[in-house]
Amino acid sequence: MKRSLSFLFVLGALVVAAPMFAAIKNANLPVTATVVSNCTITTAAVAFGNYDTLVANATTPAGDVSATGSVDVACTKGATGLRIDLDNGGGGVGGRRMTGPGADVLTYDLYIDGGHVTRWGTGAGAGNGLAIADAPSKAVRSFPVYGLLPGAQDVTAGAYSDTVIATINY
Repeated sequence: MKRSLSFLFVLGALVVAAPMFAAIKNANLPVTATVVSNCTITTAAVAFGNYDTLVANATTPAGDVSATGSVDVACTKGATGLRIDLDNGGGGVGGRRMTGPGADVLTYDLYIDGGHVTRWGTGAGAGNGLAIADAPSKAVRSFPVYGLLPGAQDVTAGAYSDTVIATINY
């Protein structure tokens, strides 16, 4: 009797532990994501350094001072229609100017090329924003900004600065 009760108990436990299914049905579970187009932009300063109004500066034959900075962008892989714009800073429509002591300003400009031929500005078209190639990956790409500070400007000694806004259009 003990043996048959034990057997029935084990058999009952197996039935409860392993349920019997009459049929099996399947359904698809969709899993989705949307990759958004995005870009980031950072800059490295165009630092002209010391500027002496009484001595011809040696970085260019005309006594001008040149310096290089950069605009660094990272965009979603495959991003297209990319353009980097630089505004005129505090100079507004009249050109780029660094402000200093009193009412004095140092005029300067920023260029896309090291020969200081193509001015870096805003908007599509020659001499404006810099159209860049489609993003081959999300890696950061660096684009040089060539600054030119004309020599022989008659200004007061002191620190001069300007802030130019760099924009990535995508």
